[in-house]
Amino acid sequence: MIRKPLFPICFSIAVVLAALATSAVAQQPRPTPNRAAGPPATTPAPTTPAQATVALPVSKMAIIYTDMFLDPKTGIAKFNNLLTKLNGEFQKTKDDITAMQTRGQTLETEVNKLRDAPAGTPIDNTALQTKIDQLEQLKKDIQRKAEDAQAAYNKRRQELFQPLQIEVGKALEEFAKARGINVILDGAQVPLLYAAESTDITRAFITEFNSKNPVTAATTPPQ
Repeated sequence: MIRKPLFPICFSIAVVLAALATSAVAQQPRPTPNRAAGPPATTPAPTTPAQATVALPVSKMAIIYTDMFLDPKTGIAKFNNLLTKLNGEFQKTKDDITAMQTRGQTLETEVNKLRDAPAGTPIDNTALQTKIDQLEQLKKDIQRKAEDAQAAYNKRRQELFQPLQIEVGKALEEFAKARGINVILDGAQVPLLYAAESTDITRAFITEFNSKNPVTAATTPPQ
């Protein structure tokens, strides 16, 4: 089947770093007392301004692998349901192209058989050329039909999956906020040198999303 992966979903929440700024005022030097002039003047003690307190954000990072959303057994059920629907809509087109390819293979075999006939065997050059022309035209038809089918498939895939992608994006944002997560990296798109297993929220998110967004029995993809 013509099947290209969904364009990846990448979710990230920016982390803003704040620096704690403090300031101090240097004390004024005390004047040298003048004994002849009487007791020294009292110099008021310098006041130290209160330090400004700036809250530093606590960064809690998690990893998710969006390619797992399409796993037929453990992925997001709605994705797989839509994929089954999409492929079903293009099943006839797939069968037509397969039949054309089979016909092309048969023609190619017939052409080669005529070309490789034993020496002395009369060859019907007219029939041979006819089959060659048919084969060349069939190849062009297959290519054109496949290109048209791919374009139609991509357009229909966009129509079907875009609303669900938005839905999943909102659900992931809610999932993160509820757990105090402010950064989520897509491990399927960002090369990771190391990530502790405890930071992987893929399974937890898929389980929660499926439980809150069940696929109805009428649209459940066949097993």
